Amino acid sequence: MEEIGKKYPTDYKESMNTVLVQELIRYNKLLAIMATSLVSVKKALKGLIVMSEELELMATSLHDNQVPKMWASKGHLSLKPLSSWIGDLKERVEFLNNWINHGTPKVFWISGFYFPQAFITGTLQNYARKHVVAIDKLSFEFKIKDDLLYKDVVDKPEDGCYVWGIYLEGSRWDMKKHIIN
Repeated sequence: MEEIGKKYPTDYKESMNTVLVQELIRYNKLLAIMATSLVSVKKALKGLIVMSEELELMATSLHDNQVPKMWASKGHLSLKPLSSWIGDLKERVEFLNNWINHGTPKVFWISGFYFPQAFITGTLQNYARKHVVAIDKLSFEFKIKDDLLYKDVVDKPEDGCYVWGIYLEGSRWDMKKHIIN
């Protein structure tokens, strides 16, 4: 975290650095809990330590392909079974690692954030500071770029940001008519 803090310091003109550090803190806590609890369950199953109720519940969850409560309480919101949740977690960590290793993304995976509200606020702060506008006077304008895949984006927009991974509930995006159905 110290190295990342140096590479992405708190910067008045780039609020995304703070967003990155906050996301890393949350995911590192989750990964630490996962690592220690897995070691403990393994030891308890071998009889090397006492099988507490918490460890038994975790072992049962793992057996039943469910996310253990001690992980879910520290992790991102999800209704996925354990196997899909782990795959999703791996993609989220990969997204953050790519950010660390290759710089601020041109396109952000909004559903990959643990706390997307901070990302949204950071986007508004960047615009407000650049254009010297009070942040509470701003609102979002959304432009759907369905003619371009997020992986094909070459440059960041002049203002605002590109995001992918927004999900609609009870509707869908019509690619031909460019409207929500």
